[in-house]
Amino acid sequence: MKVLTAFLTSALLVAGPAMAQDNAPRADQLAFRELYKELVETNTTLSSGSCTLASERMAARLKAAGFADSQLTLFAAPEHPKEGGLVAVYPGTSKSAKPILLVAHIDVVEAKRADWERDPFTLIEEGGYFYGRGTLDDKAQAAVWVDTLIRFRKEGYKPRRTVKLALTCGEETNGAFNGVEWLAANKRDLIDAEFALNEGGGGDSDGKGKVLGQAVQVGEKTFANFRLETRNPGGHSSVPVRDNAIYQLSRALTRIDEHEFPVEMTDVTRRFFAEAGAARGDETGAAMVALAKNPGDKAAEAIVNKDRFLHGNIRTTCVATLLDGGHAPNALPQRAGANINCRIFPGHSIESIRDELAKVIGDPGVTVTQLPPKRPAPPAPPLDPKIIGPMERLVARYWPGLKVIPAMANGYTDATFLGAVGIPTYGIPGIWGDPDGNGVHGLNERVEVKAVYVGRDYMFDLVKAYADKP
Repeated sequence: MKVLTAFLTSALLVAGPAMAQDNAPRADQLAFRELYKELVETNTTLSSGSCTLASERMAARLKAAGFADSQLTLFAAPEHPKEGGLVAVYPGTSKSAKPILLVAHIDVVEAKRADWERDPFTLIEEGGYFYGRGTLDDKAQAAVWVDTLIRFRKEGYKPRRTVKLALTCGEETNGAFNGVEWLAANKRDLIDAEFALNEGGGGDSDGKGKVLGQAVQVGEKTFANFRLETRNPGGHSSVPVRDNAIYQLSRALTRIDEHEFPVEMTDVTRRFFAEAGAARGDETGAAMVALAKNPGDKAAEAIVNKDRFLHGNIRTTCVATLLDGGHAPNALPQRAGANINCRIFPGHSIESIRDELAKVIGDPGVTVTQLPPKRPAPPAPPLDPKIIGPMERLVARYWPGLKVIPAMANGYTDATFLGAVGIPTYGIPGIWGDPDGNGVHGLNERVEVKAVYVGRDYMFDLVKAYADKP
């Protein structure tokens, strides 16, 4: 999950009321809720679920709404039969206008029933929230996209621009099969589009229903894993020696822990720090503005670094995430290893970061090996007024007083694969979250009911704005 919700609350403190949502849902919202419920309640975890089944169920809904078989493409790689996806095409009237692509991943992070307060694969509405795995990441958006095309069909809507939808698997399982990557490599024409709308942006709130900010994700970091490993002949534990594989690895990890990558900024992050900082009106906000003006301002950097998200948003970060070592409790270790996960700031190759880690460690006895998958950094999409403008105008209508602030994600999304094949991809405003992150990737995932319903309306209007005026 790559939404900025948990982090932007600390960076965007511009208050504004969300468009009103009656307590009683409209008839069209109740119909949407059933679609959303079916998607959430279809287990799509890698271990025991099936994205293929979820895709088939969404295709059945589109077909029932009037989509022809020729407009629906279900796909699955033979070696990954349960990790399939769906592409749907709603044709436009213009032969010259390029399509737009709506993309959402339907796979979810693992969820153990014993750990959750409620069944993670039952959509439960309680206290103004929808609970369930994927309710926010990313089945709300996926359900809205399917619902949007159904609404188009029911209205007899004739857009100028063709609208495409891709529901895919694999975003949550780095290194496993990824549907967007597969489509980009094998069905590029099927998903060809001028640009794509994705997860990664969205709104943040005070956790009490008040929307504080809306952001559009424009660019993201590169994801890379490195394997650190030390080897040794070992021996009997009763005869310890200084040359110990675990201690050698520990020293390397300590050096990485103590290494701080330098401050960097793109045009997007500079604008984010300047505009979001100015809106805060506190010490951190002032430091953000100062750092946007002068990235070398050490006093401002020290203040900004106190915020975990902001600290990571202005530099490459590398952190140990897995550790292993030794082979017996009564023997000196013959091998020790660790996984280092890096989120690489734009402009740096994965190889250059590997070389920097090796230099920081300063020990040729510690090998640093890049692990698969090996993917190039995606180019950041442009801040094109033709794309950002409709987002801004609709945010001003739905949340008067709020601005759309461009932001770069610290993590990565399927935009990685689309950007790599020339489809600029934007994480859109709309659905909002709470300051605590809403349990995304963790326990008891939830999203405010109002956020889903109002976000749905915003996203529907946004797609129409693009489809009507190529």
